[in-house]
Amino acid sequence: MSSASVITELPRALGDKIVPNAEIAVREWPRPLVFTNGVFDVLHRGHVAYLAAARERGAALLVAVNSDASARLQGKGPDRPLNAELDRLIVVAALESVSFVTLFDEKTPCALLSRCRPDVYVKGGDYDMESLEETRLMRSWGGRSLAIPFIEGYSTSALVRRIRGA
Repeated sequence: MSSASVITELPRALGDKIVPNAEIAVREWPRPLVFTNGVFDVLHRGHVAYLAAARERGAALLVAVNSDASARLQGKGPDRPLNAELDRLIVVAALESVSFVTLFDEKTPCALLSRCRPDVYVKGGDYDMESLEETRLMRSWGGRSLAIPFIEGYSTSALVRRIRGA
C-alpha cells in the first residue's frame, strides 16, 4: 500500500490517523500506548465496544489492521476478507476511540510490536493471552497483555453466515 496515495484519498482527519508501516519505529507515541490488531472485516458493535475499551487503557490506541494477504492467513475462508484492506483501514480510522491505524502483512503483529514497543497489548476475551507469542514479546520489555471481555453474539463470521442464509 502506498501511504501517499491513501492519505490523498482521505479527509485530513483520517489521513492524520493513518501511519505508514515504515514510520512505526520512528514515531514518538503518546504513553501509555495501547496496541491491538485484527482484520475488522465487517465492523460491528462488538468491534466498536472492544476498541473503545482498549482505548480506555492508555493515552492512545494504535490499531494494526491485517492486510488482505495477512487476513487470508487467518483461516477465515477463501472469500475473506469481504472488504478490501483500504476500506477496512478507513473505517477503523474513522472511529473516535482509534488514535492511529496501520496495515501489516504478516500472520502476527510481532514485528510491529517490536518496532513501536507499546505499553499494553490487548485482544478480545476469546483469546488465551498466555498462549500468544505477542504476550511473550510484550513481557520482554516490561509491557503487559490483557484480554478485554468478549461480547457474546457479535462475530463477523456469524454475521456473514447469517447474511448468506447458512
